[in-house]
Amino acid sequence: MASSSTKAAAAAAQSSLTTPPPEERPSSPPKNKDNSDFDILATYTHLLSTTPTLTMPLAAIASLIKLLTHSPPSTTSETLSLLSTHSAALKRALRNPIACTAGTDLFQRYIISTLQSPVSLQTRSTGDFTTTRDGLVASGEQFVARAQEARGVIATIGGKLVQDGSTVLTAGDSRVVSAVLDAAADKGVKFRVVYVRDSGTPSSSSDASGVGGDGMVARLRGKGVAVAVIGPSATAYSLGKVTMVMVGAEGVVENGGIVSRLGTYQLAMLAKSARKPVYVVAESHKFVRLYPLGQYDLPIQQTVLDFRDRTDDADEGNVPGGTGEEKRSGGGEGDEEAVDYTPPELITALVTETGVHIPSAVSEELIKIWY
Repeated sequence: MASSSTKAAAAAAQSSLTTPPPEERPSSPPKNKDNSDFDILATYTHLLSTTPTLTMPLAAIASLIKLLTHSPPSTTSETLSLLSTHSAALKRALRNPIACTAGTDLFQRYIISTLQSPVSLQTRSTGDFTTTRDGLVASGEQFVARAQEARGVIATIGGKLVQDGSTVLTAGDSRVVSAVLDAAADKGVKFRVVYVRDSGTPSSSSDASGVGGDGMVARLRGKGVAVAVIGPSATAYSLGKVTMVMVGAEGVVENGGIVSRLGTYQLAMLAKSARKPVYVVAESHKFVRLYPLGQYDLPIQQTVLDFRDRTDDADEGNVPGGTGEEKRSGGGEGDEEAVDYTPPELITALVTETGVHIPSAVSEELIKIWY
């Protein structure tokens, strides 16, 4: 009899989270079983547009937290199913779901870890899932708040890389890069910046309106930092005057490579050829379980190479004698949102809120999170 009781207890202890204990199972169907009235995509886009400090992964996490508030689940299994279903729906709705995937996957793993904690197990054993659910929402909100502080920590760490007399080349409007350069300027470091503008941006170096989306150029100049604004075609020419290259990322993949705005791969190749270090500054919540085998192995939809015949040129209203590409910013439809993959061998180091790491450290960090 003692042996049978021991086996039964062991089997119960090893049961999956997705199988709730009997006292959690509702006697009737959950009231919010139909969640069709919650628009995960609209919530995600609204958060991004109204909260400029949110990264895409954090906006995805915040959207899932709102989902739990809007459609409160009644059991553990319903919670996990709800998060999984809406995460998949959000990723399907986005042309480039990489950054979103980093957030949704991380949050689901965080929820599972929280549910496995002794406190959560004790609470659920009483059959009161409402307390557990409220705790998940509160801890999720705290997670987002802590993750938002990562940018400031990275600014402090990355700012130490910028020394007196150095010249930093950057491109795009990365808020993390901007924070790093601001931190160095605020410390009184005397450095210069070369900003590579988009091909569609006016080339006037006197433009103080803030080339780079959030006014990075104007702000740095206001702090006494000399900034040169160049076009993409002047990048190779300018690298001889550069000390380092610093870029942000939408996602950091398992092998330490990055997915970032189109042109980052080209910039890293040029920097490697010129023997200039390339630093990637990115929050650790952008780490994503993805291992691309090459440039065209990304799970995204984009049209960079848009091959046309001559009859299409006239239909598109292009200039006489044009190639059909001249009205676009260097490529096909939606190029302003296009991304590319930069392999780890072109990256010198990754700067996150946990410190400066070599690219291979990304896989170790993901193992800690997931296993």
